[in-house]
Amino acid sequence: MRFVILTGISGAGKSTALKMMEDMGYYCVDNLPIPLVERFFELSDSASTELQKVAVGIDARNGKNLGEMHDVLKRLHEEGRKCEILFLDADDPVLVKRYKETRRSHPLAYGDRVDKGITREREHLKYLKDHADYIIDTSHLLTRELKIELEKIFVHNQDYDSLFVTVLSFGFKYGIPADSDLVFDVRFLPNPFYVEGLRAKTGNEKEIQDYVLQFPEAHAFLDKLSDMVQFLIPHYIAEGKSQLVISIGCTGGKHRSVTLANELYQRLSAHTGDVSSNYGLKIEHRDIEKDALHK
Repeated sequence: MRFVILTGISGAGKSTALKMMEDMGYYCVDNLPIPLVERFFELSDSASTELQKVAVGIDARNGKNLGEMHDVLKRLHEEGRKCEILFLDADDPVLVKRYKETRRSHPLAYGDRVDKGITREREHLKYLKDHADYIIDTSHLLTRELKIELEKIFVHNQDYDSLFVTVLSFGFKYGIPADSDLVFDVRFLPNPFYVEGLRAKTGNEKEIQDYVLQFPEAHAFLDKLSDMVQFLIPHYIAEGKSQLVISIGCTGGKHRSVTLANELYQRLSAHTGDVSSNYGLKIEHRDIEKDALHK
């Protein structure tokens, strides 16, 4: 039997993830009182049931009982009962924004501001996060992207290193993305903006790709960048980093940066199936449509 404890910070998507796991064939129970976890494990694992996959949601709603998880997990381990912990997290500003949009109160805010409740919750859940088998940061994940990551772990049984890589194109004239970890400037390449017939097209179109990639410097840049990123990723994973944003910028974020971001994404995609490269990956073009909007 596969027994998963699904936990994490309120607003990070636990309810959504639990529904997804139910669709994957897991028998799901949300907000199970912690004193019942061991008993529920025993019942699920007994010969009288046919449960093969179980997911239990545990979060801040358990209140003071959260402190008992240390002893519960220790006893399960001593009894040879294996359980996995999935922890969903998100950046504080993202969580605050989600609470503002839904107009819900944080369970640990106690009438205070949302950010105070988030701080208290992080303290209560620190033990579970420290002992999590998988940590998924949902700050920049779409619902379908979260589903893909869960399927990797709980359907396809892939190894998962709890790192999600975003390759992001942008335009310098609109500002450097605030959440960037690595920023690269590709304005050294000739700009298709000044070529007749190419200005209105984007780096997602073949004409722009052919123009940008005709220059040897573009291929040299991609070779060096992909080598460096593939070198860095295992070290970021070893340090416990859960989000890596690689930002590639040109003047307007429409031509050169989009082309090279797409190329880097394709190169990294070819490695995500390797035993040593089990990380999440997405591509995003922040400013690709802004040129048209500002006219």
